[in-house]
Amino acid sequence: MGKSADEHMGVVTALVRSSFLVNAVYAEAAREHGLTPQQGQLLCVLMARPYGMSDLGGVLGLAKSSLTGLVDRTAERGLVRREPDPQDRRAVQVTLTAAGDELAEGFYTETCRRVEMLPAALGEADRGRLADLLGRVVLDNKVPVVFMDWDEAPPSRTDAE
Repeated sequence: MGKSADEHMGVVTALVRSSFLVNAVYAEAAREHGLTPQQGQLLCVLMARPYGMSDLGGVLGLAKSSLTGLVDRTAERGLVRREPDPQDRRAVQVTLTAAGDELAEGFYTETCRRVEMLPAALGEADRGRLADLLGRVVLDNKVPVVFMDWDEAPPSRTDAE
């Protein structure tokens, strides 16, 4: 039988269920910005800097064919572009366009606002403890930077197209 709602759950259950909760918020924000969750993730990763295709595949955990399709679809929408890699003439980097940067900033800000609301019932000390513990789990497992801390987001670029 299941536990009553007011009982404590184990760490596995809490992590898996919180993952579902965050993914649902992320998907809803993406949908409202006209993005798939994968496109939203791509834009958020590229907010930090341009990435080469192989590095981008590693960060996003995508096979080459899946990544190529994602970048192609996002480029067709004018949100990203491929540019020559200044370090390797044979390679390309994927970077945000001005439109992609603007959309990424709006999506990122809204997603942060919504996720920030999830632990609203916790006091400041508990929120800090939650952030510290989850941060340790993320760092211990070497999770790539797929989403920057809210106060680490770079200012919007104003590159001309």
